Amino acid sequence: MNILISNDDGVFAPGIQAMAQALRPLGRVVVVAPESERSGFSSALTLDRPLRPIQISPDVWAVNGTPADCVYLAMNGLFDVEFDLVVSGINSGANLGDDVLYSGTVGAAFEGRLAKQPALAVSLCGQNVRSYTSPEEYRIAAQWVHDFIAAGLPTLPERHIFNVNIPDVAELKGTKVTFQGRRSQSKPITSHVDPRGRQVYWIGLSGEAVAMPKHKGTEIESDFFAIANGYVSVTPIQMDATNYDTLHTLQAQILNKI
Repeated sequence: MNILISNDDGVFAPGIQAMAQALRPLGRVVVVAPESERSGFSSALTLDRPLRPIQISPDVWAVNGTPADCVYLAMNGLFDVEFDLVVSGINSGANLGDDVLYSGTVGAAFEGRLAKQPALAVSLCGQNVRSYTSPEEYRIAAQWVHDFIAAGLPTLPERHIFNVNIPDVAELKGTKVTFQGRRSQSKPITSHVDPRGRQVYWIGLSGEAVAMPKHKGTEIESDFFAIANGYVSVTPIQMDATNYDTLHTLQAQILNKI
C-alpha cells in the first residue's frame, strides 16, 4: 500500500511525524506537507505564485503552499507512484462541527478524495495538545489510526471522507460513528494597536458546542458528544453541500414566482 500523508501544522509538526511512524508497517509512506503552519486554509490552492517542493529526507517533502496544494502536487505528477490512501494529520487540535469549513486538515483530505482515493482527516482533541512537541504525545492517536486502516476501511460513497477526532486521554473508551455537530457563534474579534500605531485585529475564538439531540430516529450522537465522553469520533463528510430536503420545495417556490 502507498500512503500519502499531509497536514496543516507543517512538515515538522510532531503529529505528522507520529502518523508516519505508525503507518509505515502498512506500506510505503510519503509525507508531503507545508513548510510551515497553514491552519485555517481549508481547500485553498495557490494560483498566484509557483510552488517549490523540497525534499528534506527520504519520502519527506516540504512545500511552500497550502495543505491542498501538497496533496494536489503529490497526486498529479510530483511522484511516479499511485497512492492508495490519503491521510491528513494528526492535527494539533479538534476539527469538530463547523470547524470542517475552515480546516486545512480536512481540506487536504478532500483534495485526496477528489482524486478518487480514500481519505481520512485526523485530529487530536484536548486542552494541551497545541503545546505538544513530541511524536510520543500523539502515539495513542496514531496507533488508533493504524488499527483502523489495518482492519480494512469501511466503504464510503464518492467525494466523502472520514473526519476522525480522537480525544487526548490515556485510554480510549471506544469508537462512535457520529454526525457533524454545531458551534455557537464565534467570539468577537479583539483589536490592538501595534508598535507603529496601526490598528490590528485578531479573529475571535471558536464558539462553544451546541447541545444537540441524537440523529433523528437513531442512537447516533454528535462528534462533540463522542469527544466529551472519551470516544473516538468518526464522521463521514461530503463535498456536496446541496440540501436535498429543500431542493424540490425551493424549485417549486421559484417556479411559482416566474
